[in-house]
Amino acid sequence: MNPVQTPLAVEAGHAPPYQPLGLATLLREATAGNDLTPLGDRLLAHSERHEDPYALLDLSLVLELKYQKASALTVQNLAIQMRRHYRLKSAHSAEAPVKVLVLKSPGDLMANTPFECLVENADLQIDVMYVDGNLPQDTSLPEHDVILVAACASDENAEPLARIASLTGRADCRVLNRPERILHTTRDAAYALLGKVHGICMAHTVRLSRERILEAASGAFDLSDVLDEHYPLIVRPVGSHAGQGLVKVSDGLDLARYVNGTDIQEYYVAPFIDYSSADGLFRKYRIVMIEGAPFACHMGISREWMVHYPYAEMIAHPERREEEARLMASFDSDFAVRHREALRMIAETTDLDYVGFDCAETSDGRLLIFEIATAMVVHDMDDPGTFPYKAPQMHRVFDAFHQMLRRAAAGSC
Repeated sequence: MNPVQTPLAVEAGHAPPYQPLGLATLLREATAGNDLTPLGDRLLAHSERHEDPYALLDLSLVLELKYQKASALTVQNLAIQMRRHYRLKSAHSAEAPVKVLVLKSPGDLMANTPFECLVENADLQIDVMYVDGNLPQDTSLPEHDVILVAACASDENAEPLARIASLTGRADCRVLNRPERILHTTRDAAYALLGKVHGICMAHTVRLSRERILEAASGAFDLSDVLDEHYPLIVRPVGSHAGQGLVKVSDGLDLARYVNGTDIQEYYVAPFIDYSSADGLFRKYRIVMIEGAPFACHMGISREWMVHYPYAEMIAHPERREEEARLMASFDSDFAVRHREALRMIAETTDLDYVGFDCAETSDGRLLIFEIATAMVVHDMDDPGTFPYKAPQMHRVFDAFHQMLRRAAAGSC
């Protein structure tokens, strides 16, 4: 039965234990174009009759996948008020299961590592605990063999990460992605960390207030005081993802027009780096590092400089899909070799067990890094008929992530 058609017993006074579908299943359904509205209606009806935080968590995911973020966060908050600890996955093997505890912060899909997509088929016991400023000081952690910190770097997660640091500081098992290291993955902090590393190119990124940017647009403040270069500039709201609010401005008039058209109070500003290839196309790669080893996740090829995986273009141009397939097939012997030193430095300098980054290649052969983060979406949900080469590659990524958890659990206590 299609998971989004699974019936829920909603009769008053009777309901079996709700079995949560979770992010991976719901995202797969949304990616396939299936309408989540019927499931949302059933979850809402179920939740009106029963205090069921698991159902509320699924309902919050449905709402967000339907682009109703405010309602999604409200429902999520109701669930977290009921309980903070959730069993998301039980192991199937008869042996003693590996117990993975994931520490998340409340928030939208970009607030945490979307690990659910990485462990969808792993034989692990996975518990999640939501951590924020309201967590009681005497809270103890559920039983676990290894801890994965999922909360990512953002203004909203500053307090959750601080609380997670306190909770994990006394842990007697391995902690993957220590919170103090995650903090170095904001756009400006990442530039400070990696911007001067040999073999790596990064746009000098600064964080500026709305008032400061308008001063720069009018000429009252010289951007060259804080940036290595000047126009054209890339500007985006702090906290935005997936190209939302991202623009390229050519002069002060463009900059003022953009800022005056929003109500955002803080922005990231960086010089634009033209990374087009000789054929005029832009190629952007998503790579993850797992215990220091690089894995290719996708390669987007577009006519536009803002490359947020361009499905329409990739589907329309089979030669671009063939190029992406060749990248994945030859990645370990070609791309990873050419950028071996840069990749090694990313692993060593970030000191994160799992991290992703979007990148390109400059004309002089350097690795151009756009963003580095622990919350990048990595999945195997593309149409296998159109992208037959992706699933085998992504399963390599999933297996590496799974084995990292097992090794950390076995060697940490």
